[in-house]
Amino acid sequence: MATTKTSGKGTTKKAPSKGKIEDTEFHEFFVDELKDIYWAEKHLAKALPKLQKAATSNELAAAFEKHTLETEGHIAVLEDVFDLLEEKASAKKCDAMAGLLEEADGIISDTDKGTMIRDAGLILAAQKVEHYEIATYGTLRVFAENMGRQDIADLLAQTLENEKATDVALTKIAVGAINTQAAEE
Repeated sequence: MATTKTSGKGTTKKAPSKGKIEDTEFHEFFVDELKDIYWAEKHLAKALPKLQKAATSNELAAAFEKHTLETEGHIAVLEDVFDLLEEKASAKKCDAMAGLLEEADGIISDTDKGTMIRDAGLILAAQKVEHYEIATYGTLRVFAENMGRQDIADLLAQTLENEKATDVALTKIAVGAINTQAAEE
């Protein structure tokens, strides 16, 4: 049973019961953040084909196609996490991802079709997304561990590693040729 503790400042906080982490504010926060990244992944899955179509280089277009498939897998993993938590898989608008995707649209409209400058910009936009996802999955993994949910932490760790690998792959594409060619345009 949960007990109430009073801090030295006169505020009251609910202490979690052993084995009942689901009843805590931390659990609710965790679920809320899962809903946020769920929205982010679903909207990214819709945006990536647009980035693929806008890409000049075949290598970058193929990377976006691969990332679309991986993102669909991330959505499925999040649905598994919701199931493990006995929560409905639902999305809450992620303002960060909405902004990042809006920025990617801006890069497409602000650059000329068929240029490496556009590809360099698309990589920049995609890596911003990856870094956001890396930060989110890394934190959620640690939250799950702190709640004693290693099963969920392991699933989130797999997605985290995939996001890191995608970031590295985008860097290789950029450094391999696109940035140099963009600088020469």
